Amino acid sequence: MTTDAVPTAGSEPTPSTGKSKNKGVLKTRAGYAWIGLVFAAVLGIVLLIFILQNLEQASVSLFGWTWNLPIGVLVLLAVISGALVTALVGGYRILQLRRAAKKNV
Repeated sequence: MTTDAVPTAGSEPTPSTGKSKNKGVLKTRAGYAWIGLVFAAVLGIVLLIFILQNLEQASVSLFGWTWNLPIGVLVLLAVISGALVTALVGGYRILQLRRAAKKNV
């Protein structure tokens, strides 16, 4: 079931030049990398503001070691540690899937 467009009064079809409004813009890896860098810079600025606003000292003990660090730095270290653990688990899973895919080929 198709519907045909009905032209409005006074409208005539225009010849196509082959260029539409967004057709000439290419989406490249460099463009996406640039967007990622801008996003990372904004995130870094927000993180720096967070750390500077949370300079109260906190005591942390781990396996007998004790540190006194600002709360903002401790939160940053916790986030980095979580990201590293997530990356390690994800990387191991990717290796498992690659091995399984090679066996099935």
